[in-house]
Amino acid sequence: MNLFLHVVIGLALLAAAGWGALALWFQPPLRNHARALLPVAWLTLAAAALVGLALGIFQAAWLFGALLAALVLWWRLGVRPSNDRPWMPEVSRLTQGTVDGDLLTLRNVRNFNWRTPADYDARWETRVYHLSRLESVDLALSYWGRPAIAHAMVSFGFSDGQHLVYSVEIRRKLNDRFSEIGGFFRQYELAVLASTEEDSLRVRTNVRGEDGYLYRVHMPEGAARKLLLSYVDTANQLIATPRFYNTLTANCTTIVYRLADQIVPGLPMDYRLLLSGYLPEYLYRLDALEGADSPEAYRRAGRYTERARATEDAADYSRNIRIGVPGM
Repeated sequence: MNLFLHVVIGLALLAAAGWGALALWFQPPLRNHARALLPVAWLTLAAAALVGLALGIFQAAWLFGALLAALVLWWRLGVRPSNDRPWMPEVSRLTQGTVDGDLLTLRNVRNFNWRTPADYDARWETRVYHLSRLESVDLALSYWGRPAIAHAMVSFGFSDGQHLVYSVEIRRKLNDRFSEIGGFFRQYELAVLASTEEDSLRVRTNVRGEDGYLYRVHMPEGAARKLLLSYVDTANQLIATPRFYNTLTANCTTIVYRLADQIVPGLPMDYRLLLSGYLPEYLYRLDALEGADSPEAYRRAGRYTERARATEDAADYSRNIRIGVPGM
């Protein structure tokens, strides 16, 4: 076997070693203190295969390949998404919607009254919206430390004063901690959740201490309605067919893009769809933001953190965070 093939097989073994160890760590067949046993055993087998390859004992590499095939089969068939788990209270229910003519009825709209991250009044409501009264679409971005990463939410505004927020959420189980790496390894299910701004926007600025920005998105005639109904349909599908969250392919911004691309086909792919903190620059490039001379000017005017924290009455929240935002 020539040197090039040795190197290729060696690199493949290293990749399989890393992927398999992480898969066994984030989806552990064993629990508690025994959790690390299988990843360690897997890395030991990979090391033995690499040593065998270096010594010309190719059977070790083929045996490891067979074990990898078995692991992949388990990953495909044995690790399945579910809606039946002990969920965190804020994602314990899924939003379900029905449309009857002009009326959109949503069940399980979250409207929690948050005092602290652990102290809140849990409220899940049924709400009715007139689609003919839909008049605006706003993108809300919430930052918690790194400028390149933000959580993206879409808020639909109605002429009767209601605002309906759709957010693609990690559906965490009780005692789960967020891990970006775990998001690649099926650690979380996916939720498309409807809520009020007094809940999902206010909890981020006023309770969790995050930094909030708001952008009015200008869309073609009829596109806002189609986007809203796309969210409704996607959320309904997750009730029937649960999916895993994925840090790269199924997160808050990639799903926003997929929904929007159904309405305006051919939207250009862009790195800012992954680095969600830079979504305003992407939208500005598409001429979807109006009222400011640059993305930087829009960002400065769209920052609503201080206005949000100064609002004591939740009923005033939606109005106050829009003061001075371009295009509103």
